[in-house]
Amino acid sequence: MSHNLNITNNKASMMYVGDTPWHNLGTRLDKPATAAEAIEAAGLGFTVERAILKTEFLNLSVPDHYATVRKDTMQVLGVVGSRYVPIQNKDAFSVFDSLVGEGEAMYHTAGVLGKGERIWLLAKLPSFIRINGGDIVEKYLLLTNAHDGTSAVRVKLTPIRVVCENTLTVALTGAEMEVHIRHTANAEAKLKEAHEVLGLTNWLYTELERIFNGMKDRKMNDTEMKGYVRSIFPEPPRVFSKSRAPKIQEKVMELAETGKGSEMSKGTLWGAYNAVTEYVDHCRLSNAKDNTRLTSMWFGSGERLKKQAFRVAKAILN
Repeated sequence: MSHNLNITNNKASMMYVGDTPWHNLGTRLDKPATAAEAIEAAGLGFTVERAILKTEFLNLSVPDHYATVRKDTMQVLGVVGSRYVPIQNKDAFSVFDSLVGEGEAMYHTAGVLGKGERIWLLAKLPSFIRINGGDIVEKYLLLTNAHDGTSAVRVKLTPIRVVCENTLTVALTGAEMEVHIRHTANAEAKLKEAHEVLGLTNWLYTELERIFNGMKDRKMNDTEMKGYVRSIFPEPPRVFSKSRAPKIQEKVMELAETGKGSEMSKGTLWGAYNAVTEYVDHCRLSNAKDNTRLTSMWFGSGERLKKQAFRVAKAILN
């Protein structure tokens, strides 16, 4: 698989703390990183500027359109409109600065994809969610920034089940689990507001702990389990005779019985929910490029599937 990590001066633009990820690439730090350490180790110190976009023919300027250019390599990252204002990596990281500075979080991984079009930061929060004593879910905040005009700065809660490294994408009704900051003139003020919004993380994770433990206590028989899985991966109308849905359903049911951590959750709604997340994170795009899998898990079709799995599970509890 292709990792799609940016390589500058023969060095992969990524830092990590702990176990080596992604094809043994990146810079390992032996202790929790500060913002400055993370930026330097992950190759995130570059800046991005807008440049006038011109045609090859007669060198004419293109009205209301600009190129975003990475200043250290002079590579064009994308084409944006007139209202677009680059948010520099160091400014995007400032969302976490006071948390990390107070020892309340640690930078876990950070890196650059492609030529620098997208960057990410995963910060681990202190403590964890304990599901009925033994099953542990760790608390993370994920930040991504796109320099090609395809996405706003996004900061979201990302709980991860330790035993199987499932990313538990959730959707709490009435509680915003994600902050979006668009690349516009007031982005700096929005970055400051984002930290205040993220101050709700303790309350949100307390609510998640209540829901996850409710899932673990909710027993499910085989018929209920199949119904739950079908609601996430429904079969299309009969006219589409070559649907993959039955095989997907079968695989998810198998994971509920024999997947990672199933010995702690078998026969429960918690087990069914984690079977879906394990399928999405580890099976669904197993032959795809790593960056494609990450994008799907965090922000794409995989995220949508896991949100649906959470919504249906929460509805069963209610």
